[in-house]
Amino acid sequence: MELSIRSDNVASLQVSDQVFGAEYKPGLIHQVVTAYMAHGRAGTKAQLNRSAVRGGGAKPYRQKGTGRARAGTSRSPIWRSGGVTFAARPRDYSQKINRKMYRGAVRSILSELARQERLLVLPELGLTAPKTKELLQKLRKLGVSDVLILTEGFDENLFLAARNLANVDVMAAQEVDPVSMIAFDYLMPTEGAIRKLEERLA
Repeated sequence: MELSIRSDNVASLQVSDQVFGAEYKPGLIHQVVTAYMAHGRAGTKAQLNRSAVRGGGAKPYRQKGTGRARAGTSRSPIWRSGGVTFAARPRDYSQKINRKMYRGAVRSILSELARQERLLVLPELGLTAPKTKELLQKLRKLGVSDVLILTEGFDENLFLAARNLANVDVMAAQEVDPVSMIAFDYLMPTEGAIRKLEERLA
């Protein structure tokens, strides 16, 4: 299939049908995005239950004759300084996702963005200097403001120019992930980034 290139000289880029013409699978995308976000959770929350709280070994007062409810320890959850009833424990939130599923989800996202004309391919997006103003002018010319820019490799000028813009981000094609791809209105890869994606996902 062909993708149109946003440039003064109207042209098209021949790309792989396997990567940019895949079937849209919302269930697979949801599963992969959920697993990706869950993998970033630390899961280190911890609390003390009644057996882990220091003290409470002696019975606070006798069983009968006080008029109070019977108590066996001062570290009961209903007591001040007592343990937590259902204490949190460290846990692992990660979910297993096969490489085939991950790549399939990324291909599905790219293909759907292309069908919705939200995939804007550029010959290149080089800046002469790390100037936010220069990048803004280029984006206004293209008519986009909420965009993820994909480059073939790390571009320091582009990265520095975009880091102060709220709805603009720059990533290398090798580092892009499903969550970042669906977080913006538009995905703007360069021709070199397109080839890197094809190598990675073919």
